[in-house]
Order: sequence, then structure tokens, then C-alpha cells
Amino acid sequence: MTKEEFVGKVAADVGLSKAKTNEVLKSFIDHITTTLKKGDKITFIGFGSFMVNERAARMGRNPQTGAKVKYPATKVPKFRPSRKLREEIS
Repeated sequence: MTKEEFVGKVAADVGLSKAKTNEVLKSFIDHITTTLKKGDKITFIGFGSFMVNERAARMGRNPQTGAKVKYPATKVPKFRPSRKLREEIS
């Protein structure tokens, strides 16, 4: 499902225009991004949690040349679904 299709379905469900629904979705994503940038966790009960995981620096290998490559430490966003969501999907 594309973002446009998603916005259309949500707009039909709640009775808003697609433009207004798109604004709400953009705001939702912006607030999640801002929260994660601060290093905070955001939880939606019954849906799941968004959080930031930190990956330690590590050594890797270039598969073409075999040369060692150092990967720096990084932060990556992570989503952990709730038990309810996992059960609904299964």
C-alpha cells in the first residue's frame, strides 16, 4: 500500500478530505521523528513502540577486495510491535 492509498482509506474512514488527512499524517510522522531524535521512546498501546537503538562501531570487510572497513557507531530507529498486533497478524 502506498502513502496515497493509505491517506485515501483513512480519509474515507474519518470523513476528512485527503489533503487534511495528509497534513495529519505528516504531523504524526514529524512528531515521531522529533521524539526519536531526542532519544525518547514513543509507545502506542495495542500497536507498538518506536525507539532508537545504538549500534556499536565495528569492523567489516569489503567483499570485493577483502579490505577491512571500519563502520562507525550509529543510531537506528526500531519498531517493536505489541503483543496484540502480533496476535492479530498471526
